[in-house]
Formats: sequence, structure tokens, C-alpha cells
Amino acid sequence: MPFNLPNLLTWLRILLIPLMAGVFYLPDGWVAAHRVNLFATLFFAVAALTDWFDGYLARALGQTSAFGAFLDPVADKLMVAVALIVLVDLDRVAPLVALVIIGREITISALREWMAKAGKSASVAVSFVGKLKTAAQMVAIVLLLYHDPLAGLPVATIGSVLIWVAAILTLVSMAYYLAMAARALRSSA
Repeated sequence: MPFNLPNLLTWLRILLIPLMAGVFYLPDGWVAAHRVNLFATLFFAVAALTDWFDGYLARALGQTSAFGAFLDPVADKLMVAVALIVLVDLDRVAPLVALVIIGREITISALREWMAKAGKSASVAVSFVGKLKTAAQMVAIVLLLYHDPLAGLPVATIGSVLIWVAAILTLVSMAYYLAMAARALRSSA
């Protein structure tokens, strides 16, 4: 495992996951009740920013590695899955939404692995819809973790609408990747 700044940022993202989730389950009085949402949001937001920053640094510094390419998407999926499970537990996200998003992540990860073994990984490279889905998920999760009104904005309501949009984009991107994989496999048969 190469020790470089991009990989350290990915590890930081993984370390922030239990902090983000755990703050909701601390004994009463450890963190002021009105601060719990704020701390969870900050932990998740910093983790989400490292997702963008580690990839940028890896390319800019010429520090891409097979290990980093493996660990980065694992960290992303862990971060989103744990946040969604916590949000379901807090009744802030419908279980169906979490199931769709987590199920898609597992399905597409397996598909990418399979396509890589078939020498067709380019056919399931990240698409614009996939990037849009990720952005919608990240913003929605930040809003749902924060949950409290902010400057008169109904943050929880906006987050709830956006997580449904993210779920729809999740299904659209899954259909896209499955279609691209099927096309690539048919063309090589």
C-alpha cells in the first residue's frame, strides 16, 4: 500500500465514517442535543470533500495507484451506506430509498469487477449521470444529517426531496451501466 497524501485522505474519509454515525448514538449529555446534527454533518461533509480532493491530488501529483483506485470507491460506498442506514434509523430517509441506493452501489461495483475481468472496464466507466447521482446523494445526505432549518430554509424537506431525486438518478445510472455492459458483451461475442 503506497503511503501518499491521496491515500491518506481516503483513509481519513474511512475514519470519519464512525464519527459521523457514532455522534447520534453517544450517551445523553456527551454532546449537546442541538449540536449532534451539526457534528454529524461536518464529519460527513469533510469526508465528502476528501472524496473529490484525493482523486484530484492523485492525478495532480502523479500519485495514482492500484491500491488508491481500489480503496477510493470502497470508502465512498461505505460512507454513503452508513449515512443512509443512520438516516433510516432516525426516520429521515425511507428504507426503500436506502435499499435502492445501497443495492445499486453493490450491483454496479460487482458489474465493474466482472467487466474488468472480461477486459471491458471502459464500457462501465463513470458517466455524467453517475456523477450527477453522486452529487445529488452527497448534498441530500448533508441536508438530511443537518435536518434543522437554516436561515429560514426547510433543510429537512429539501433534503427529503433531493434524496428521492438521487434515488431516481441511481436507478437511471444503474440502467445505463447495465445497458453499456450488455452492449459491450454482445459486441465481443
